[in-house]
Amino acid sequence: MKFKILHYLCALFKLYITENYYRTMYWTLELATKLEDAPWPATKDELIDYAIRSGAPLEVIENLQEIEDEGDTYESIEDIWEDYPRNDEDFFFDEEEY
Repeated sequence: MKFKILHYLCALFKLYITENYYRTMYWTLELATKLEDAPWPATKDELIDYAIRSGAPLEVIENLQEIEDEGDTYESIEDIWEDYPRNDEDFFFDEEEY
């Protein structure tokens, strides 16, 4: 009996990990820059349409599809990826060092 319960719990855990692994958005600077010229403000569907038409990598489209659609309008990439670096200070690069 204990083995069946343990087996069941392991199966549920594996399913949980698998589902969350594939549903996790990840952004890199390279991916996010593909949306810099998007027609802001825009809805999720408009951003997906723009990404497809502009030839953005599949990862960008997948990340946009993972956004929970509540009919929100996004003003900029920061609304989607809060940590998007906007200026040189965000890169922690000391120009005087080089």
